[in-house]
Amino acid sequence: MKKIWLALAGMVLAFSASAAQISDGKQYITLDKPVAGEPQVLEFFSFYCPHCYQFEEVLHVSDNVEKKLPEGTKMTKYHVEFLGPLGKDLTQAWAVAMALGVEDKVTVPLFEAVQKTQTVQSAADIRKVFVDAGVKGEDYDAAWNSFVVKSLVAQQEKAASDLQLQGVPAMFVNGKYQINPQGMDTSSMDVFVQQYADTVKYLVDKK
Repeated sequence: MKKIWLALAGMVLAFSASAAQISDGKQYITLDKPVAGEPQVLEFFSFYCPHCYQFEEVLHVSDNVEKKLPEGTKMTKYHVEFLGPLGKDLTQAWAVAMALGVEDKVTVPLFEAVQKTQTVQSAADIRKVFVDAGVKGEDYDAAWNSFVVKSLVAQQEKAASDLQLQGVPAMFVNGKYQINPQGMDTSSMDVFVQQYADTVKYLVDKK
């Protein structure tokens, strides 16, 4: 746990907790070109990304962000295809998960199969993770080439392109602001996660 936190802390710039007031250029960055029509809170990730795994399974950033969101505000997660040999297949598989509403069932198993056990080496292996997580094989197969899934794949790709995504994990609010982990207080894991969630809520509430 300590090593994981030190690895994360290494990618961010620590500063005094007294400087924790949320401000543009520190905890978030205003985009030069806002993108209309994006989900209110949008997180990009990859099952190949070690920091994404830490955000999800060690720090539980997404869970803490969702707890802070006002009622009626939904957080959307998009997978990126530019990492790993099966990046495109995993993006399509994530679209299947969204279409079937099984994101929560498959997130941890996919992260572990890709990064921990490294048992995902083909599209068939991805399908097996879904089936092992309780998704019917026929439902997965029917969704895989469906219009809905193709649309969701295109949606994920377009959002990454429109927002000029450079890397993951990344979170955007209202297509106007990007969360900036480099400006967060890293004095402890709890403080970092709290400030991250507070920043998202601040931007959601921002008029």
